[in-house]
Amino acid sequence: MALNKVMLIGNVGKDPEPRHLENGTMFVTIAVATTERYKDRNGEVKEQTEWHNVVCWRNIAEIVEKYVRKGTQIYVEGKLRSRNWEDQNGQKRYITEVVADTLRLLGRRPEPSTSGAPSVIITPKPAPVDPMEGIGAPLDDLPF
Repeated sequence: MALNKVMLIGNVGKDPEPRHLENGTMFVTIAVATTERYKDRNGEVKEQTEWHNVVCWRNIAEIVEKYVRKGTQIYVEGKLRSRNWEDQNGQKRYITEVVADTLRLLGRRPEPSTSGAPSVIITPKPAPVDPMEGIGAPLDDLPF
């Protein structure tokens, strides 16, 4: 059995970058910052910020393009994906991204006079899955 699951709560570092594939499929990339606060040995409060590259596809991308801006606090759930490519100079480049399965807009609700983001959860409909798929042994053969 394997599990590839990421959950992040953080702030978007810059406005979304929407793009379209040749077949018209939309995707958006965003950078999400998460900050961990802790005390060092001397009792001083320290902060460590990590940046995460997040890719949103199709209907999630449309919502992100419409409502998410730099500074927006979001919850992202998805999976890690690593890929590599060769840049214009022939250098091999690597990136690890979070491919979003679910995205929720967090933080304060916008003022009534603005047309800001609603409190929504965006989750694409999953394909039907056989619940027994991937299980090696019948349930009556489990060791507990």
